Amino acid sequence: MPHFTVVPVEDKHRADYDSVEGLSWVDYREPAAAPAAADSYDTVSSDGHGNHKENSPFLNSSEAGKGGDYYDRNLALFEEELDIRPKVSSLLGKLVNYTNLTQGVKEHEEAESTDGSKKKVSKSPSMGTLMGVYLPCMQNIFGVILFLRLTWMVGMAGVLQSFLIVLLCCCCTMLTTISMSAIATNGVVPAGGSYFMISRSLGPEFGGAVGLCFYLGTTFAGAMYILGAIEILLTYIVPQAAIFYPSGAHDASSAMLNNMRVYGTVFLILMAVVVFVGVKYVNKFASLFLACVVISILSIYAGAIKSIFDPPEFPICMLGNRTLIRDQFDVCAKTIVKDNITVASKLWENFCHNTNLTTENCDEYFLLNNVSEIAGIPGAASGILKDNLWSNYLEKGEILEKEHHPSVDAAGQKNNLHLYVLSDISTSFMVLVGIFFPSVTGIMAGSNRSGDLKDAQKSIPVGTILAIVTTSLVYFSCVLLFGACIEGVVLRDKYGDAVNKNLVVGTLSWPSPWVIVIGSFFSTCGAGLQSLTGAPRLLQAIAKDNIIPFLWVFGHGKANGEPTWALLLTALIAELGILIASLDMVAPILSMFFLMCYLFVNLACAVQTLLRTPNWRPRFKYYHWALSFLGMSICLALMFISSWYYALVAMLIAGMIYKYIEYQGAEKEWGDGIRGLSLSAARYALLRLEEGPPHTKNWRPQLLVLLKLDEDLHVKYPRLLTFASQLKAGKGLTIIGSVIQGNFLETYGEAQAAEQTIKNMMDIEKVKGFCQVVVANKVREGIAHLIQSCGLGGMKHNTVVLGWPYGWRQSEDPRSWKTFIGTVRCTTAAHLALLVPKNVSFYPSNHERYNEGNIDVWWIVHDGGMLMLLPFLLKQHKVWRKCKMRIFTVAQMDDNSIQMKKDLATFLYQLRIEAEVEVVEMHNSDISAYTYERTLMMEQRSQMLRQMRLTKTEREREAQLVKDRHSIARLESLYSDEEDEGDPVPENIQMTWTKEKCDAEKRNRGSAVGSFRDLISIKPNQSNVRRMHTAVKLNEVIVNRSHDARLVLLNMPGPPKNTDGDENYMEFLEVLTEGLERVLLVRGGGREVITIYS
Repeated sequence: MPHFTVVPVEDKHRADYDSVEGLSWVDYREPAAAPAAADSYDTVSSDGHGNHKENSPFLNSSEAGKGGDYYDRNLALFEEELDIRPKVSSLLGKLVNYTNLTQGVKEHEEAESTDGSKKKVSKSPSMGTLMGVYLPCMQNIFGVILFLRLTWMVGMAGVLQSFLIVLLCCCCTMLTTISMSAIATNGVVPAGGSYFMISRSLGPEFGGAVGLCFYLGTTFAGAMYILGAIEILLTYIVPQAAIFYPSGAHDASSAMLNNMRVYGTVFLILMAVVVFVGVKYVNKFASLFLACVVISILSIYAGAIKSIFDPPEFPICMLGNRTLIRDQFDVCAKTIVKDNITVASKLWENFCHNTNLTTENCDEYFLLNNVSEIAGIPGAASGILKDNLWSNYLEKGEILEKEHHPSVDAAGQKNNLHLYVLSDISTSFMVLVGIFFPSVTGIMAGSNRSGDLKDAQKSIPVGTILAIVTTSLVYFSCVLLFGACIEGVVLRDKYGDAVNKNLVVGTLSWPSPWVIVIGSFFSTCGAGLQSLTGAPRLLQAIAKDNIIPFLWVFGHGKANGEPTWALLLTALIAELGILIASLDMVAPILSMFFLMCYLFVNLACAVQTLLRTPNWRPRFKYYHWALSFLGMSICLALMFISSWYYALVAMLIAGMIYKYIEYQGAEKEWGDGIRGLSLSAARYALLRLEEGPPHTKNWRPQLLVLLKLDEDLHVKYPRLLTFASQLKAGKGLTIIGSVIQGNFLETYGEAQAAEQTIKNMMDIEKVKGFCQVVVANKVREGIAHLIQSCGLGGMKHNTVVLGWPYGWRQSEDPRSWKTFIGTVRCTTAAHLALLVPKNVSFYPSNHERYNEGNIDVWWIVHDGGMLMLLPFLLKQHKVWRKCKMRIFTVAQMDDNSIQMKKDLATFLYQLRIEAEVEVVEMHNSDISAYTYERTLMMEQRSQMLRQMRLTKTEREREAQLVKDRHSIARLESLYSDEEDEGDPVPENIQMTWTKEKCDAEKRNRGSAVGSFRDLISIKPNQSNVRRMHTAVKLNEVIVNRSHDARLVLLNMPGPPKNTDGDENYMEFLEVLTEGLERVLLVRGGGREVITIYS
């Protein structure tokens, strides 16, 4: 960590700096530290040449004396920005006084505000590595499985496979801890633990899904600990406390399950009440519970050492090679000598059902095999280890047998099975992995307490890794000791039936089996309380983040923040685990949820490491993405090894929560890795797209929709967006562009508001795309900028959607239609396709359905196939799906129309487009009087408007000359750019008249009147007459055939190269589309967009 030294500087040296390269001396101390009565240098500075000048014009002495952050005399250069860019001193002060609370949680602020002047002094975190991380992790990792199931696991799997199971599980948690340490040391970790880390690293969707999985895992862990405590209580401490007793010899298991359910529910209620009344008592007793665990483990080691020279006496009675339940008889023999008379033992009575030593009703196996006693705990020096190295898996109901023990194979009676020690469940390597894994969970205990740690970034990695190393060594040594000290059949005896209902691990312990029984009972109860304390807080943290709306009620609790409702839900879910009533069934369930959580911790670390985001700078350096991926793989493998169906269910639950948050949850921007991953993927894809233009098969319309906004910044024609959404059907790129006229510095806020308005409208119309608003001095320039610069790399638009300028004939202002034609020219120059929906207000909304009707395509000139592709794309949308497609093409007199129809049908068949085909013949006819008259009216109107605009321009020019004598440049610009015709002009023009000006004005008026007279004698241009003739004839044919069509698509002719004919061009388009309700004018971009090849 870098060290800083602050050196005080004496004021008397300040003058030494005044003449050095024009630098003024600057005081970086707090304003309060400087004396209020400033010396003679306060109001002067140097100009670099030794000449002192006054500072008062820039910062007066009254402001300098305030001493506030805003008017700091030494930061006058930045004074206008100090409200958004604070001083370094105040920033560092805020960072140092950071409160270790979850982001977004304001309880501490609310508590301060309710007390008024009595502000609560926040207690600074003071826990170190040992008390804050190491011991809590140890307490959470060591649990019920170590005492109740580890001996059984060693017996079933053998020492070697048990080593493998422990190694797999410990590797999984160690790799997860490395990943967790990297995430936890990447910045300040507020309280929130694993949920906070995953959600802030992988985003709200993953965070919520994994957070809930971790919550369910912790809740089921509570149920498992309670079941473990009840098993210890009813099996080893007070068996007579059972409520249900077996009615027959084979009902023992069901009676036990019912007892577990009743006592488990009672224990759960008691624990929930304890947690509700005072969680502080749970925390106070945590050290006591941990002491129980440590004493129990030490007693195991002590017993193992003692067994070397003095093994404990726990004889096992064997019938042949079969293990007998010891509490069914007193003496391990068939007969006993009583008063010098041989009589039947209790064992003989059980197998032969008589006391007179007759054999007719005896069990055959009993008669043929001898009864023998072997030591249950031979001791570490006995060499029993070699017998326990290998696995000995059993099916449910199978009798525990000792290999290589003398026996005669014979069929025994089924009704005597209750006398033998039986396997209660089928076992395999996979089953044992699922049952053992919960005994290595609990590694998150340190990160959950991050808010209480003095230095979380140091304590979490060190404490957690040390805890895992310690617990792993204990597990490995216990596996070895159990295999070396305890007889195999006793190890496989889950409930200690062969050793007179003693806890198997207790038989090894010293000084008494009760040390482990009592110690494990209290430690298990403590672990259950810890789970019921932690789980509701985790649920409350998820609810307060508001990423899952239906959980909001669980964010509330008591006045002191205790999660009451969350505790209630936790107790109900834990009750489900208790109703299962079997420790071996509940353990795999919570294994799934914990493994899912650990998998995503590893994924979070791997994603962050591979993305190399600038913010990824963990203090813990011993991590690598390969280790994280290995941890992920082990987690996934363990999930499917232990129980593939539970794994699928856990994944399904997580997936459903993920999709729910994605669709319904609140939008959260946490700077998570998934957003970073999206950015990297987008960058990679864009760079790949940049390699060349798309193939014709991949061509699709990427739209730039040019929207017009009214004065209130509302979208003028929202149906343009509707049409865009119908055309795209949610696929490809859509950019909605708009131009605001003005100066960017002045209208930036307006542009932001306009962008938000457009985005809201896009949401309403279900348009998936981007929005871009440009501020420009002229609308035409803004549109040109949008056409040129929208998009990025290969994701650029190739089609422009442009609204029709309605009312252009009635408007004196020519800017609207000039902008329209300018945009058409821009798109043509940029080789982009152009779509102009005319009468867009009549286009259907997304809620309408056309159950019948036609989409008519008038294919007059080939324009790259856009006319064929667009109806096909529209028909993908539900609005147009049931419409039929008709294609009309125009044949001249010298064309073979029959052959044209056949060729067109073949072409459409090869394009895989279903459409009716019609060829319309256009006969050569004389130009009608109507056409001639229409052309004449068009040209007269055009000439008249030009004259009117000229007169108006003359008046404006006079006003400008009077206003500014030096405006020659502006006078020329009036004719250089037509858009300047729209510049604002004063309404009341004051003019100074001279004789010459008066004569000139009269002459101008006379010439204007003369030019209006000339309009009557105008003759129409022949090329205009021919164009008008084509437009009229085509319009007649189109209206005749397509007057009832739902939509008409036709080629849009290009604008004339000579700009003088722009008004005529608009008139041609009006005549061409006259009498049609919905028209889509289409102009191709100069490339093929549809192909017959696959």
